Amino acid sequence: MAPEHSDATDADTTALALKILIAGGFGVGKTTLVGALSEIRPLRTEEALSEAGRSVDDTAGVERKTVTTVAMDFGRITIRPDLSLYLFGTPGQDRFWFLWDELAHGALGAVVLADTRRLQDCFPAVDYFEHRSIPFVVAVNRFAGARTYAPHEVSRALDLDRGTPVLLCDARDRESGKDVLIRLVEYAGRMHTARLLESVS
Repeated sequence: MAPEHSDATDADTTALALKILIAGGFGVGKTTLVGALSEIRPLRTEEALSEAGRSVDDTAGVERKTVTTVAMDFGRITIRPDLSLYLFGTPGQDRFWFLWDELAHGALGAVVLADTRRLQDCFPAVDYFEHRSIPFVVAVNRFAGARTYAPHEVSRALDLDRGTPVLLCDARDRESGKDVLIRLVEYAGRMHTARLLESVS
């Protein structure tokens, strides 16, 4: 006699975990965003800024910053019961960029945080993801006192590929950050589907 089919098996769903990078320039709010989003206590690898590093770390515009990420930030957020995102915040300074290739391996996509007062600081991250065909969105972190620009103005200033999403956000606010992640997952899904269809056509 064949065993009865269990309804519990039908109810089970395979949880999907996706890797997301949080990138951008020095002091743009990457650690803050990961901390605001993570449902677990975030892993941080911060060290105090030192006098020895002043010659290589550009603190213009972020003079009050006293610590910096030297490896990565890590957090996790559940978007829905069957979908979790693992968040990896990248170090912002050039001298830690050797870590980026390892962090980017297997990533679905990336959020590039931008500060309109220092917009040029996110150019390296934009170039990195464009050259490796990793889908990304640009999230403009709204700092107090910073001039507000429309998304299309930021897109033009960064010379982004047509269709690359640009959003306004507050890195301190969980719901604002969650909206950015949802937009990234949707965009990356469309990009990966289009590439798959192109490869089989």
